[in-house]
Amino acid sequence: MKRRFAAVIAAALVASSAAATPDPADWDAVLAEAEGQTVYFNAWGGSTATNDFIAWAGAQVKDRYGVTVEHVKLSDTADAVSRVLAEKTAGQDQGGAVDLIWINGANFAAMKENDLLFGPWAEDLPNWKYVDVEGKPAVVNDFTVPTEGFESPWAMAQVVFYHDTARLPEPPKTIAGLLDWAKANPGRFTFPQPPDFLGTTFLKQALYGLVDDPSVLQKPVDAVDYAAITAPLWSFLDELTPKLWRSGRAYPQTGPRQIQLMADGEIDLAISFSPGEASTAIANHQLPDTVRTFVLEGGTIGNASFLAIPYNATAKAGAMVLANFLLSPEAQARAQDPDILGYGTVLSMARLSAEQRAAFDALDLGIATLPPEQLGPVLPEPHPSWATRLAEDWTARYGIAP
Repeated sequence: MKRRFAAVIAAALVASSAAATPDPADWDAVLAEAEGQTVYFNAWGGSTATNDFIAWAGAQVKDRYGVTVEHVKLSDTADAVSRVLAEKTAGQDQGGAVDLIWINGANFAAMKENDLLFGPWAEDLPNWKYVDVEGKPAVVNDFTVPTEGFESPWAMAQVVFYHDTARLPEPPKTIAGLLDWAKANPGRFTFPQPPDFLGTTFLKQALYGLVDDPSVLQKPVDAVDYAAITAPLWSFLDELTPKLWRSGRAYPQTGPRQIQLMADGEIDLAISFSPGEASTAIANHQLPDTVRTFVLEGGTIGNASFLAIPYNATAKAGAMVLANFLLSPEAQARAQDPDILGYGTVLSMARLSAEQRAAFDALDLGIATLPPEQLGPVLPEPHPSWATRLAEDWTARYGIAP
């Protein structure tokens, strides 16, 4: 009798464990568990176009799989990471408030280092077979940190700049040229205020254009002569800052805010991490059709956007269903449409069927979007420690209250 009772308890514990840690290799079981779940998707909420796309994806997984998606709109991804860390500190190892996070860079590195991630799971998703691992190595390396299946890519990004040709026919194509142009045209350029992700990216892009040996950026900041390496950057910014919009005494708080500044004629030049953003803004009547995109000589920083599941997520199965849907050719083609988002795809066209490829081939990338072959070399993201340190030091030197 005791043996039978023990066996029942053991079976119950196994079943409970299986429910808590769904196996993506058993996709039918994941779908069964996901039905009826609500996924609290913590994702940046600063773009109407992105918010609309997430709402569309949520409606699709609701109709097809019975999974409800609640978009928790973030201004800073670190807020979600802090929430998970606080739960772990409090011993809340189940029933966490965060089910899925749009994440990369230092935030992913922090979660991985602190054992805050569920997985590995990403490379067992059914739609992983379409991912272009060979052609786009950033899909498995997040700011030099191997993902090892703990996050799933869903969009490719590369730094571009856009300009209004009606006011600036020939934009500067180097960091040094940008400084010269800003001196001759004060107040006509700005960038989002670090530690905003895009603002910090501008600092990294500028450093790429000023450093003698870019390979040092792949190492942690405490493994190199940080002061010597960044000295040219601070000299550059000392000269640039007073020539920025509002003399560097105010900054846009987000990337999309630059769109409004350009539409209002306040700036002529802006930075973006989406090659299709300008075309999307034109399609949405946010920018005039005289705006065009360009890249700097020598290449610009590129990366992938990822999705991660916290170790204590309540709806792990539902989170995987949403992540898998976002990897589908249908969702990826919609995201690449400049009328929707204009994001680059993480998929390999060679791995798609003729019908699936046709959806991508039919896309008009937009009047302001450079074709992929004109985007130039993709520079790897520096080690995550660079973003953190550069943002902190910029704030100490030039920062103002938001």
